[in-house]
Parts: sequence; C-alpha cells; structure tokens
Amino acid sequence: MMDFKRRKFIKQAALGSFATVIGADIVYGNKIPKGYNLLGLQEPDPFKLFNKDVDMTLLNSKPWNMEAKAHLLDDKITPNKFMFIRNNGLIPEDINADNWTLTIDGESVEKTKIYTLNDLKTKFKHYSYQLTLECGGNGRSEFNPPAKGNQWTIGAVSCAKWTGVRLKDILTDVGIKDDAVYIGYHAADIHLSRDPTKEPISRGAPIAKAMQDETLLAFEMNGGPIPLAHGFPLRLIAGGWPASVSGKWLNKISVRNVEHDGAKMTGTSYRVPCKPVAPGEKVKDEDMCIIKSMPVKSLITFPKSGAIIDEGKKLDIRGHAWAGELQVNKMEYSIDFGSTWNSCSIEKPVNRLAWQHFNASIAFPQKGYYEVWARATDSQGKSQPMLLPGWNPKGYLNNACHRIAIKVA
Repeated sequence: MMDFKRRKFIKQAALGSFATVIGADIVYGNKIPKGYNLLGLQEPDPFKLFNKDVDMTLLNSKPWNMEAKAHLLDDKITPNKFMFIRNNGLIPEDINADNWTLTIDGESVEKTKIYTLNDLKTKFKHYSYQLTLECGGNGRSEFNPPAKGNQWTIGAVSCAKWTGVRLKDILTDVGIKDDAVYIGYHAADIHLSRDPTKEPISRGAPIAKAMQDETLLAFEMNGGPIPLAHGFPLRLIAGGWPASVSGKWLNKISVRNVEHDGAKMTGTSYRVPCKPVAPGEKVKDEDMCIIKSMPVKSLITFPKSGAIIDEGKKLDIRGHAWAGELQVNKMEYSIDFGSTWNSCSIEKPVNRLAWQHFNASIAFPQKGYYEVWARATDSQGKSQPMLLPGWNPKGYLNNACHRIAIKVA
C-alpha cells in the first residue's frame, strides 16, 4: 500500500511539474496508461537542437553537455557541428539581441556604464582570433579513484574563430581604478533550480588576463552569429584558460578589487591542490589553487583509432597541439609505448592562443598491433606525461599523451 501511494505521488508530482512548465492543465491526466511517457516530457534530439554531428557524444542533458571524438576535430578551425557544449545551468529563454545590454560595474570602476550590443559593434574596433577553449575537466574519465562530474574523454576542446571587441578597450572606456585586480562575469543562463536569485556560474580572471589583446567580448563565431548553445548574442572569450572563464550569454562584468567570489569560483570548483596529493586524499578548500593557464596537450585527429594499414605502407598522422598561454615548441610520436620518440613537423600558431597543427609519416617494422602516442613540449620545456598526471579531487587538467590503436595487416 505504501509503495502504491509513493508511485501515485511521484506520478502526480511529475504531471504537476509538466503542467507548470507548459502553463496548462493536462486534460484526462488521470487516464494516462501505465508506463506511457508524454511526448512533451521526452527530451528533444540534441543533435538537431544544437546542429551537432550525430557522432558527437552526449554526456548530460540537465544541463546539456556534449563532446567530440578525436577524429571529428580534424579541421584546423573547429566548425560548430563538432564544438563541445559545456553548461552549468539552463540555456536562456526568449533572448532578444536587439535589446541586449552589457553592464560594467564593480568596486573598481569609476562609474557603472551600460552598453547595448549595437554600441559594442559600432563604437569599438573589431578583432578576430582563432582561440583554443578546453574544459578544465577534459580527460576526467581517466582518473582513478574516479572524480565526480561529467566524464569527459578527450573531446571537450575546440579552436574556433571568434570576432568581437577587446575587453580592455571597453574597460578603458569605462575607466577602471588602480586597485582593480579581477573581473567577474555574470550571464543570463538559468540555475537548474530555476531560482532567479541563484547564478549557475559566475567566474572570472585576473585583470592582467582581462587586459590581454586576445580577450574578447565576442558576437561572432566562425564568421556568423554565435550559436545559442555557445553564448549568443555575446560571450566572453579568454583563450588558453579553462573554458569556464569564457562566460556565455554575457550581460554584466564586475571589476573587482578582490579575487572574484562568484558561483564556481570558490571551494574546489576549477581548482587543484596547490601541492601534489596522494590519490583519493581529501584536500581542504584553502589548500586548493585556481586553475589559470591550461597545460601543454595534443590530439591525434587522423587517422581514427583502430585504423588498419597494409604491411610496408607508411601511416600519415596529423593533429593539433596547444599549451595554454604558451606555445608548443616540439611535437613527437612513439610507436613503442614511449621507449623512443620521433619528431613531428609542427606549424606556428596563426595567432597567440590558437592551437598548432602537426603531422608525421610513420613506418612500421612488421605486421601486428601498434599504438601511436603523441607528445607535445611547450616553450618552457615542459612535456606531456605519458600517462595520467597527478591525481586531484575534481579530475582536472589531464594532459596525458593521446594514443590511437593501429593494426598493420
């Protein structure tokens, strides 16, 4: 009897919630057959909803999170259909770009100022950059003990072409005080609870990062309006740092005289232990440090893992490498599980904070199974670890060598 009452209560609660969402009563709700799912309760197809390739991997729908597979990221400039989606809240509803505004406020501005989207587009010079954005948790699925959160593999990274105005030009126009140390962003996304007093995420960056030439208030991606899932109509772009710093649906920036303390800026969010810890060890919040520049990393995008080639033929590989605020100076591959390494050709970045493209032609000594490992080294001489780097509680910053399987037949 208690179990029956519980199921009845859950069903009534679900129907009540649905009625609230659509703004109407469910007529004949008491006659719905057992086990039947209302069409209106079924989730939309995210691949059609966000114009994504069907080979993308959906990790979560509340909120939406989706990543690419390595071979989908072969383009030098990542197209929309292969760009990962990382959300902390619900996508804003009823966006109207015509009346969109950006407020600049905070303790360290001379006076609060509001700009329309048209102001930004017409009163300030436009700039375009290819900028690498990578989720801080990209690669989380490999950590052991497992870390909580979306179990990203290798596809939460992209390098699109962003167009907008420089944040530093806006801050200069507003007038910032000498005590400014940080900026924090605020946006129109909706908290999962739909509580309007709560922000899903409100992160930021030191004022030095905000004043870099490549830090943009972007309104275009790859030559067109930014797609809704990626921040339409206005997005902060801070390449080379965790993508969570690049706030979507931007409507306010606060210039702070202290380190920003918004949602997902404190505690363990986007932080790693200041000193190495043992796997599984609990770390106090005060012993965690904010992630800034992302570590050196690379990705083999061709061929797809599992490729089979004929004996005696060479294998051409290619991919991308990046190193946060730094440049990649050396790229290598190994076919003997890291015992020896051979050089790849690597291109210079088209602009600072863009990923770099590499290629190599590999000869195999005989038939059999091989793994091709890729390793990048940054301009400070730091290389990717062959396997998982130091463990951390939230599974951030996995920059282990990417590997693909090859069979020579």
